[in-house]
Amino acid sequence: MPKASSKSIAPAQPYFSKEALKFLRGLKRNNDREWFEARRSIYEQELKRPMLAVIERVTDAMAEFAPAHVRPAQKSMMRIYRDTRFSADKTPYKTHVAAWWTRNGLEKTSGGGYYFHLSAKEVVIAAGIYMPEREQLLAIRMQLLQQHEELRRLLHDKKLRKVMDLDQVEALRRPPKGFPADHPGIDLIRQQQWGLEARLPADAALEEGFWKEIVMRFRLSASVVDFLNRPFVGDVEKKKQYIFKLM
Repeated sequence: MPKASSKSIAPAQPYFSKEALKFLRGLKRNNDREWFEARRSIYEQELKRPMLAVIERVTDAMAEFAPAHVRPAQKSMMRIYRDTRFSADKTPYKTHVAAWWTRNGLEKTSGGGYYFHLSAKEVVIAAGIYMPEREQLLAIRMQLLQQHEELRRLLHDKKLRKVMDLDQVEALRRPPKGFPADHPGIDLIRQQQWGLEARLPADAALEEGFWKEIVMRFRLSASVVDFLNRPFVGDVEKKKQYIFKLM
Protein backbone atom coordinates (compact mmCIF):
# COMPACT_ATOMS: atom_id res chain seq x y z
CA MET A 1 0.00 0.00 0.00
CA PRO A 2 1.29 3.49 -0.75
CA LYS A 3 2.39 5.49 2.26
CA ALA A 4 0.21 8.31 3.39
CA SER A 5 1.60 11.70 2.60
CA SER A 6 3.54 13.23 5.47
CA LYS A 7 2.40 16.67 4.40
CA SER A 8 -0.61 18.01 6.23
CA ILE A 9 -2.73 20.95 5.24
CA ALA A 10 -1.94 23.94 7.40
CA PRO A 11 -4.93 25.19 9.37
CA ALA A 12 -6.64 28.18 7.83
CA GLN A 13 -6.01 31.56 9.42
CA PRO A 14 -9.00 33.66 10.65
CA TYR A 15 -8.52 36.42 8.10
CA PHE A 16 -8.55 36.76 4.33
CA SER A 17 -6.05 37.37 1.55
CA LYS A 18 -5.91 39.81 -1.34
CA GLU A 19 -6.66 36.80 -3.55
CA ALA A 20 -10.01 36.46 -1.79
CA LEU A 21 -10.99 40.02 -2.69
CA LYS A 22 -9.71 39.52 -6.23
CA PHE A 23 -11.94 36.43 -6.53
CA LEU A 24 -14.99 38.36 -5.31
CA ARG A 25 -14.34 41.18 -7.78
CA GLY A 26 -14.07 38.63 -10.57
CA LEU A 27 -17.25 36.88 -9.47
CA LYS A 28 -19.17 40.15 -9.60
CA ARG A 29 -18.07 40.63 -13.23
CA ASN A 30 -18.50 36.97 -14.23
CA ASN A 31 -21.40 35.57 -12.23
CA ASP A 32 -21.85 32.27 -14.06
CA ARG A 33 -21.20 28.62 -13.32
CA GLU A 34 -18.46 28.14 -15.90
CA TRP A 35 -16.34 30.92 -14.43
CA PHE A 36 -16.94 29.78 -10.85
CA GLU A 37 -16.23 26.09 -11.48
CA ALA A 38 -12.97 26.91 -13.24
CA ARG A 39 -11.90 28.73 -10.05
CA ARG A 40 -13.59 26.60 -7.39
CA SER A 41 -10.25 25.68 -5.83
CA ILE A 42 -9.54 29.40 -5.27
CA TYR A 43 -12.93 29.83 -3.62
CA GLU A 44 -12.33 26.82 -1.36
CA GLN A 45 -8.81 27.91 -0.35
CA GLU A 46 -9.05 31.68 -0.20
CA LEU A 47 -12.65 32.19 0.93
CA LYS A 48 -14.36 29.14 2.39
CA ARG A 49 -11.48 27.89 4.58
CA PRO A 50 -10.62 31.27 6.15
CA MET A 51 -14.33 32.07 6.48
CA LEU A 52 -14.87 28.94 8.56
CA ALA A 53 -11.78 29.82 10.62
CA VAL A 54 -13.19 33.30 11.32
CA ILE A 55 -16.55 31.82 12.28
CA GLU A 56 -14.89 29.35 14.67
CA ARG A 57 -12.95 32.10 16.46
CA VAL A 58 -16.02 34.29 16.75
CA THR A 59 -18.20 31.41 17.93
CA ASP A 60 -15.67 30.42 20.62
CA ALA A 61 -15.79 33.97 21.97
CA MET A 62 -19.60 34.07 21.81
CA ALA A 63 -19.77 31.27 24.38
CA GLU A 64 -19.23 34.01 26.99
CA PHE A 65 -21.95 36.47 25.95
CA ALA A 66 -24.26 34.63 23.52
CA PRO A 67 -24.14 30.92 24.46
CA ALA A 68 -27.57 30.25 22.93
CA HIS A 69 -26.12 31.17 19.53
CA VAL A 70 -23.13 28.82 19.62
CA ARG A 71 -23.29 26.27 16.81
CA PRO A 72 -20.89 24.48 14.41
CA ALA A 73 -19.18 26.81 11.96
CA GLN A 74 -20.56 24.90 8.96
CA LYS A 75 -24.10 25.68 10.14
CA SER A 76 -23.41 29.37 10.62
CA MET A 77 -21.79 29.87 7.21
CA MET A 78 -24.37 30.72 4.58
CA ARG A 79 -24.36 29.15 1.12
CA ILE A 80 -22.80 31.17 -1.68
CA TYR A 81 -25.46 29.83 -4.06
CA ARG A 82 -28.43 32.13 -4.62
CA ASP A 83 -32.02 30.90 -4.46
CA THR A 84 -33.27 32.09 -7.85
CA ARG A 85 -36.65 30.35 -7.84
CA PHE A 86 -38.66 33.48 -7.10
CA SER A 87 -36.23 36.12 -8.32
CA ALA A 88 -35.97 37.95 -11.62
CA ASP A 89 -32.20 37.98 -11.07
CA LYS A 90 -31.01 34.51 -12.17
CA THR A 91 -27.30 34.96 -11.43
CA PRO A 92 -26.32 31.78 -9.55
CA TYR A 93 -23.93 33.14 -6.90
CA LYS A 94 -23.90 35.74 -4.17
CA THR A 95 -21.02 38.17 -4.53
CA HIS A 96 -20.12 37.93 -0.84
CA VAL A 97 -19.49 35.26 1.77
CA ALA A 98 -21.66 35.49 4.87
CA ALA A 99 -22.43 33.97 8.26
CA TRP A 100 -25.55 34.07 10.44
CA TRP A 101 -25.64 33.00 14.09
CA THR A 102 -29.28 32.27 14.84
CA ARG A 103 -30.53 31.44 18.32
CA ASN A 104 -30.77 27.71 18.98
CA GLY A 105 -34.38 26.66 18.65
CA LEU A 106 -35.20 29.41 16.17
CA GLU A 107 -33.36 27.97 13.18
CA LYS A 108 -36.52 27.60 11.09
CA THR A 109 -37.71 31.14 11.78
CA SER A 110 -35.81 34.40 11.76
CA GLY A 111 -35.42 35.36 15.41
CA GLY A 112 -32.72 37.75 16.57
CA GLY A 113 -29.13 36.90 15.72
CA TYR A 114 -25.70 38.01 14.56
CA TYR A 115 -24.44 38.44 11.00
CA PHE A 116 -21.43 39.43 8.99
CA HIS A 117 -20.42 39.31 5.37
CA LEU A 118 -17.42 40.12 3.23
CA SER A 119 -17.73 41.46 -0.31
CA ALA A 120 -15.10 42.97 -2.58
CA LYS A 121 -16.36 46.38 -1.47
CA GLU A 122 -16.86 46.11 2.30
CA VAL A 123 -17.37 44.16 5.49
CA VAL A 124 -20.84 44.34 7.04
CA ILE A 125 -21.26 43.39 10.71
CA ALA A 126 -24.84 43.37 12.01
CA ALA A 127 -27.03 42.21 14.87
CA GLY A 128 -30.78 42.19 15.39
CA ILE A 129 -33.88 40.67 13.86
CA TYR A 130 -34.44 40.92 10.12
CA MET A 131 -37.65 40.23 8.22
CA PRO A 132 -39.36 38.52 11.18
CA GLU A 133 -42.35 36.33 10.55
CA ARG A 134 -45.75 37.88 11.10
CA GLU A 135 -46.24 36.27 14.52
CA GLN A 136 -42.77 37.32 15.65
CA LEU A 137 -43.31 40.86 14.43
CA LEU A 138 -46.51 41.11 16.44
CA ALA A 139 -44.85 39.59 19.53
CA ILE A 140 -42.05 42.17 19.51
CA ARG A 141 -44.50 45.03 18.99
CA MET A 142 -46.58 43.81 21.91
CA GLN A 143 -43.43 43.67 24.04
CA LEU A 144 -42.60 47.25 23.03
CA LEU A 145 -45.93 48.51 24.38
CA GLN A 146 -44.52 47.99 27.88
CA GLN A 147 -40.76 47.85 27.33
CA HIS A 148 -40.00 50.43 24.64
CA GLU A 149 -37.86 52.50 27.01
CA GLU A 150 -35.61 49.51 27.64
CA LEU A 151 -34.98 48.89 23.93
CA ARG A 152 -34.38 52.59 23.31
CA ARG A 153 -31.80 52.64 26.10
CA LEU A 154 -30.07 49.53 24.76
CA LEU A 155 -29.96 50.84 21.19
CA HIS A 156 -28.44 54.14 22.30
CA ASP A 157 -25.77 52.78 24.61
CA LYS A 158 -22.74 55.06 24.13
CA LYS A 159 -20.16 52.28 23.72
CA LEU A 160 -22.39 50.43 21.26
CA ARG A 161 -23.17 53.48 19.14
CA LYS A 162 -19.46 54.32 18.78
CA VAL A 163 -19.01 51.17 16.67
CA MET A 164 -22.52 50.30 15.41
CA ASP A 165 -25.16 52.38 13.67
CA LEU A 166 -28.91 51.87 13.75
CA ASP A 167 -30.11 49.88 10.76
CA GLN A 168 -32.08 52.51 8.87
CA VAL A 169 -35.02 50.52 7.53
CA GLU A 170 -38.14 52.24 6.30
CA ALA A 171 -40.87 52.02 8.93
CA LEU A 172 -44.61 51.95 8.46
CA ARG A 173 -46.05 55.40 7.84
CA ARG A 174 -48.96 54.68 10.14
CA PRO A 175 -49.17 52.74 13.39
CA PRO A 176 -49.87 49.01 12.95
CA LYS A 177 -53.53 48.16 13.27
CA GLY A 178 -54.61 48.13 16.90
CA PHE A 179 -51.64 50.15 18.21
CA PRO A 180 -52.26 53.70 19.55
CA ALA A 181 -50.74 56.49 17.47
CA ASP A 182 -49.89 58.53 20.58
CA HIS A 183 -47.94 55.75 22.30
CA PRO A 184 -44.49 57.00 23.44
CA GLY A 185 -42.81 54.04 21.76
CA ILE A 186 -44.71 54.25 18.48
CA ASP A 187 -41.56 55.11 16.51
CA LEU A 188 -40.10 51.75 17.53
CA ILE A 189 -43.40 49.90 17.12
CA ARG A 190 -43.78 51.16 13.53
CA GLN A 191 -40.50 49.52 12.54
CA GLN A 192 -40.66 46.23 10.65
CA GLN A 193 -37.27 45.00 11.79
CA TRP A 194 -34.78 46.12 14.43
CA GLY A 195 -31.03 46.01 14.16
CA LEU A 196 -27.58 47.54 14.24
CA GLU A 197 -24.82 47.48 11.68
CA ALA A 198 -21.26 48.54 10.98
CA ARG A 199 -19.60 48.86 7.59
CA LEU A 200 -15.84 48.55 7.29
CA PRO A 201 -13.60 48.67 4.21
CA ALA A 202 -12.96 45.25 2.68
CA ASP A 203 -9.26 45.56 3.52
CA ALA A 204 -10.18 45.23 7.22
CA ALA A 205 -10.71 41.52 6.56
CA LEU A 206 -7.02 41.16 5.61
CA GLU A 207 -5.84 41.97 9.13
CA GLU A 208 -4.86 39.17 11.53
CA GLY A 209 -7.12 40.56 14.25
CA PHE A 210 -10.14 40.83 11.96
CA TRP A 211 -12.23 38.35 13.93
CA LYS A 212 -11.76 40.45 17.07
CA GLU A 213 -13.50 43.38 15.33
CA ILE A 214 -16.54 41.16 14.82
CA VAL A 215 -16.50 39.83 18.39
CA MET A 216 -16.26 43.31 19.89
CA ARG A 217 -19.34 44.49 18.01
CA PHE A 218 -21.32 41.31 18.68
CA ARG A 219 -20.54 41.54 22.39
CA LEU A 220 -21.81 45.12 22.61
CA SER A 221 -24.95 44.15 20.65
CA ALA A 222 -25.81 41.10 22.75
CA SER A 223 -28.28 42.87 25.05
CA VAL A 224 -30.26 44.11 22.03
CA VAL A 225 -30.41 40.64 20.48
CA ASP A 226 -31.48 39.12 23.80
CA PHE A 227 -34.25 41.71 24.14
CA LEU A 228 -35.58 40.98 20.65
CA ASN A 229 -35.59 37.23 21.31
CA ARG A 230 -37.28 37.55 24.69
CA PRO A 231 -40.84 36.96 23.39
CA PHE A 232 -39.77 33.67 21.78
CA VAL A 233 -37.52 32.18 24.47
CA GLY A 234 -40.42 30.75 26.45
CA ASP A 235 -41.69 28.80 23.45
CA VAL A 236 -38.19 27.43 22.76
CA GLU A 237 -37.82 26.23 26.36
CA LYS A 238 -41.26 24.58 26.28
CA LYS A 239 -40.29 22.65 23.16
CA LYS A 240 -37.05 21.50 24.82
CA GLN A 241 -38.96 20.24 27.86
CA TYR A 242 -41.46 18.42 25.65
CA ILE A 243 -38.68 16.70 23.67
CA PHE A 244 -36.89 15.77 26.91
CA LYS A 245 -40.04 14.09 28.24
CA LEU A 246 -40.29 12.00 25.06
CA MET A 247 -36.74 10.69 25.38
